[in-house]
Amino acid sequence: MHHHDPLGALKELAVDGQRFRFYSLQALEEKGFGKVSALPSSIKILLESVLRHCGNGLVREEDVRAVAGWRADSPGSIEIPFNPSRVVLQDFTGVPSIVDLAALRDACIDLGADPSRINPLVPCDLVVDHSLQVDAFGTSDALQKNLEREFERNGERYGFLKWGQQAFSNFNVVPPGTGIVHQVNLEHFSPVVHEEGGVLWPDSLVGTDSHTPMINALGVLGWGVGGIEAEAVMLGQPVYMLLPEVVGVRFTGRLARHVTATDLVLTVTQVLRKEGVVGAFVEFFGPGLSSLTLPDRAAISNMSPEYGATVGYFPIDRISLDYLAMTDRGASNERIEQYAKAQGLWHEEGDEPICSRVIDLDLGSVEPSLAGPKRPQDRISLSCMAGQWRQDLAEVYKKPHIADHDLSDSPRNGDQGIGFIMDGRELTLDHGSVVIAAITSCTNTSNPFVLVAAALLARRAREKGLRVKPWVKTSFAPGSRVVIDYLEAAGLMEDLEALGFANVGFGCTTCIGNSGPLPEPVADAIRQGDLVVAGVLSGNRNFEGRINPLVKANYLASPLLVVAYAIAGTIERDLVGEPLGVDNEGKDIFLRDIWPADEDVRSIVRSEVKAGYFADRYAKVHDGTPEWRAINAGAGSIYTWDLSSTYIRRPPFFEGLKLEAEPPAAIRDARCLALFGDSVTTDHISPAGAILPTQPAGEYLLSRGVNVSDFNSFGSRRGNHEVMIRGTFDNIRIRNLLAPGTEGGWTRLFLRGAAADAPVVTIYDASKRYREEGVPLIVIAGSDYGMGSSRDWAAKGTSLLGVRAVIAESFERIHRSNLVGMGVLPLQFMEGESAASLGLCGEECYEIVSRKPPCPREEISVIARHPDTGNETVFSVICRIDSPVEVDYYRHGGILPMVVRSIALS
Repeated sequence: MHHHDPLGALKELAVDGQRFRFYSLQALEEKGFGKVSALPSSIKILLESVLRHCGNGLVREEDVRAVAGWRADSPGSIEIPFNPSRVVLQDFTGVPSIVDLAALRDACIDLGADPSRINPLVPCDLVVDHSLQVDAFGTSDALQKNLEREFERNGERYGFLKWGQQAFSNFNVVPPGTGIVHQVNLEHFSPVVHEEGGVLWPDSLVGTDSHTPMINALGVLGWGVGGIEAEAVMLGQPVYMLLPEVVGVRFTGRLARHVTATDLVLTVTQVLRKEGVVGAFVEFFGPGLSSLTLPDRAAISNMSPEYGATVGYFPIDRISLDYLAMTDRGASNERIEQYAKAQGLWHEEGDEPICSRVIDLDLGSVEPSLAGPKRPQDRISLSCMAGQWRQDLAEVYKKPHIADHDLSDSPRNGDQGIGFIMDGRELTLDHGSVVIAAITSCTNTSNPFVLVAAALLARRAREKGLRVKPWVKTSFAPGSRVVIDYLEAAGLMEDLEALGFANVGFGCTTCIGNSGPLPEPVADAIRQGDLVVAGVLSGNRNFEGRINPLVKANYLASPLLVVAYAIAGTIERDLVGEPLGVDNEGKDIFLRDIWPADEDVRSIVRSEVKAGYFADRYAKVHDGTPEWRAINAGAGSIYTWDLSSTYIRRPPFFEGLKLEAEPPAAIRDARCLALFGDSVTTDHISPAGAILPTQPAGEYLLSRGVNVSDFNSFGSRRGNHEVMIRGTFDNIRIRNLLAPGTEGGWTRLFLRGAAADAPVVTIYDASKRYREEGVPLIVIAGSDYGMGSSRDWAAKGTSLLGVRAVIAESFERIHRSNLVGMGVLPLQFMEGESAASLGLCGEECYEIVSRKPPCPREEISVIARHPDTGNETVFSVICRIDSPVEVDYYRHGGILPMVVRSIALS
């Protein structure tokens, strides 16, 4: 491997008698590149990347000087190229990425180029974790039943992935039933420091999932990108980015007894959302840092997208090395430590980075918490939960309070809930009844401390005779098989299973909306009473419509509180001041009576979480189950598309692609397809959950002979653009203000007659009619548009619907980038302006007045004319094409057309 060194920065490092080379940041400082040693660690890793790649044809000395000159008070608007060391993917985003690569090979053939040049140039690991659904639960055979059903539903997708593994080099698949991508990445994939050919460099990555920053807890720089941008990285393109603001968070004190890492991360999310860190790098430091375990830190890094940051970075320190040793990677610890110290990346207590601004948080102020009912940043103290629920029931859901819940399962009068019969028992369901309780998500299942604590709480509840309410669907889905190893070794799985928290599989499940159907009697009661029921999960997201179509109120909580609320059966009970239940003698039992001691938890983790478990499990990480090994994948380097497939279809993005890019067409006489309020998530734009037979996507599948029971989810069908375009803007909870009084993918069609008479149709049908008439489309939205998952189909579907521009008050980072990557123009209202303040109703015809192509962040005029009244509104917006390279993406109609053209022309 050839290593460029035009700046003379390669130095030697001796470790345990071995000699290595590395690109020394100190050497840059000695050569006059500025006070490099004072830079924050995250910026140093960016600097090392541009230094190591300088002279490769894409990275220049000016880029090195730009990063070395980062200033806390003015990060600047300089665009720099960043070359991540590797890419991680999950299957919902990974399958469409491999579909795109297969289609790019076809496009190369069409353009007369060599298709073998479409091949990952950096290591890519895809973990199949998003397809597991909770069908069976609460029994010892739930794991096997759910796995069998998973393969029945997804055999075609998995066969495609196995084809991709043999067709593309540098691409490996971790099969279903193994774990969650971010937990596997944390526990196994990352070496922290790479070594190749005697040269050392820091691990770095991008991932096709917004929670990729979980790896930041190990001192590894990585963040989530859309599949479009990840595909470009696979093909050798850098990530082009503006130098970020670095926000410091100084931790002081330590967590109080009975306060968990989950409580801390919900507090951090609330604080940082309020402070405003969207697009920033966040670095954590301070005297409280040493009291946080690596899994504690991982939960905080994991939820970076929930507080809006690009990364949530923790420095490399002794706790990092202890974790590597615990997970069977301690052999490289001396090399990692010496390299980190030589590069100024090692953290000692008292070290404080220079940051753009610093936020202080006293760990001792954190209290037991939940977050909900619709957003992760809406933290609620446990002591206030019952009161907040009653307030939300009235103000958010417009429902009357029914009655206080007693401690029994007994039915009550009809005016106090909906009575139903399940398993021969008469039961009652009310507003606030907990119908889903899920220990789920790598956010918490990567943390042995909260899992052991939850299991101990279950043990004590069991000893007291407490049980889970019969209407609660319980599940436990760890992100690694190691979890079951240490819980079984400690004798704790039996206690979880006794309360219904049997292992349902190894995957994301409820956190991503794969909670599966509720028992039919429960579902019928919810529908009959139009009840606002609740889910409690140890996940990272609770956006409306995400967890389950019938469950409107969803709360994030620690695994301990998941178990507690399953016992209570309602979120209306005050778990601090009221009893959780009664024991076998009829005595009131409070949550505090069964909460485990911190010392007991630590003792079990120390004795039972062993490196040998990690060694054994990850030695076979690519083997898969018998079901995986039995799949017969196709061979060859060019994929043979099956026209009858409803899972894998050749996408239309590259059809008719010409060698030379044509300038984007002018946007004139455009119509508004949808007018949204604030906080529209990528879940709203492109749902991942269940497909209903009454939705356009469901009607398409029925027309192709697919039974409703085999619909699977939107996420699993992202390899088929016909399903995904029909699902765009069709989340069952999305509200288009153009079609007031509706919920779901509806709009008004403005083609004939007065606007007041415009018919209400599905968004998909409207887009088809507009396309037939040659009418370009726009979307108008409020603040935080596109928050949530790094879902490239939220941009792909928008583009395929014919939307040429999105005008919003503000954009979430990844979705804005994805829109540009698909050739859709993101435009931002001027500060203080909005559709409402400008008097826009969405019935107007719009013209966007800009040069071809627009310049980064230039001011652009928009003219809105109402066809009925003739009233005209002219307003300015900021072009959110943020950098020169994004101008090229937009000019080519997207990043992938640009890449394939460059390959063909070279």
